[in-house]
Amino acid sequence: MNLLILAANGQIARIVEQRILQEPAFAEVKLTLVLRRIQRLAALAANPRVNLIEGDISDPAVLDQAMAGIDLVFVAVVDHDGQNRPTKAIIQAMNAHHVQRIIATNILGIYNEVPGEFGRWNLASVQSGLAAAIKADQLLAASGLDYTTLRLPWLNDRDEVKYTVTHRADPYLGVSGSRQSIADAVLQIVADPTRFSRDSIGIADPATQGEDRPVY
Repeated sequence: MNLLILAANGQIARIVEQRILQEPAFAEVKLTLVLRRIQRLAALAANPRVNLIEGDISDPAVLDQAMAGIDLVFVAVVDHDGQNRPTKAIIQAMNAHHVQRIIATNILGIYNEVPGEFGRWNLASVQSGLAAAIKADQLLAASGLDYTTLRLPWLNDRDEVKYTVTHRADPYLGVSGSRQSIADAVLQIVADPTRFSRDSIGIADPATQGEDRPVY
C-alpha cells in the first residue's frame, strides 16, 4: 500500500508514521508525507519507504505531485479554511489520479451530536471553525470518494489506546481521548481499508462520558 499523509508533521500523523515504520504488520506500507517544512521530518529522509514532499496541502501542484500512485490518503488536519480550499483541492487531485480512499480529520459537534452541558460548551468553543468543518464533511460526502470522517474529541497525551467508536447518527460518547487512540483508529483503516467505509465516526475514551469539560 502507498499511503499519503497530508499535514504529516502533526502529532497524530507522527504517531501513525512511527507505528507504520516500526510495526511488522505495516512492513509493506510506503509513506508519502506532505508538510510545509520537510526538515521537521528530516530523520525519515533516509528511509527507503518514505517520500517527503514540501508544500501546502491547498496547492494543486503539490497535491498533483504527491497523489501519483497513492492507494489511501490521510488528511491529518481539520479544514478550517473559510473557502475549504484544502478539501476542494484534495478531492480534485484524488479524482485526477483515480484515488478513491480517504480518511479526513474533523471535529466533534458537526452534526450537533454532542449531548448535554459538554455539548453546549463544545459548541461555543468550536464556533469559529464550525461552518468550515461542516462544509468540509459535506464536500467529502458528496464527492463520490470512499471516505471516512474522523470526528476527534478534545485530545490529550495520555500513554494509552482506549476508545470507542460512534457513528453518524449516534450521540457522541465521551469528551476526550488520547492522540495514540486516534492514531490507532487510523491504523485500523490502513490495515483494512473497508473498515468504516463511507462513514463518519466519533472517537473518544468512553470513561470520559458525562464530563462537562475536556479530560487531560
